Amino acid sequence: MNKTTPLQNSVIQAVISAEAASLALQASVAHAKTLGIAINAAITDSAGVLAGFLRMPGAFLHSIDIAIDKAYTAASFGFATSQWMTVLANDEALRIGIVERPRLVVFGGGLPIVENGMRIGGIGVSGGSAEQDEECARAGLAAIGLA
Repeated sequence: MNKTTPLQNSVIQAVISAEAASLALQASVAHAKTLGIAINAAITDSAGVLAGFLRMPGAFLHSIDIAIDKAYTAASFGFATSQWMTVLANDEALRIGIVERPRLVVFGGGLPIVENGMRIGGIGVSGGSAEQDEECARAGLAAIGLA
């Protein structure tokens, strides 16, 4: 197959670049410093595969996986992890069942990364309050022009 032959059985999927992931992680950490907290920050690509990670010295060890799972949750569902409680509020079956799913995080700190209407990844931060974590994640998105 040459480069001009269209693909018949696959699709092209946009993902966050390594450079953008690095910049967003650095900005999240920089913002955490201004808040006086130590965080773990993770970015996944649009498929939920880890694309980048930073851990500040002193950040909680359990927060490593939480940050990664926040990014995974946001990338896989396409909305902020802080919105889950609203989504679950009026659906008892969903509320009972979905929280049994591995890697699902239903509290703040995870945001989808969307460029030109296309989801290219997720960012997750853990180490502060849910509100602080989301604020750090937003700082990461702002650094790459996607806030």
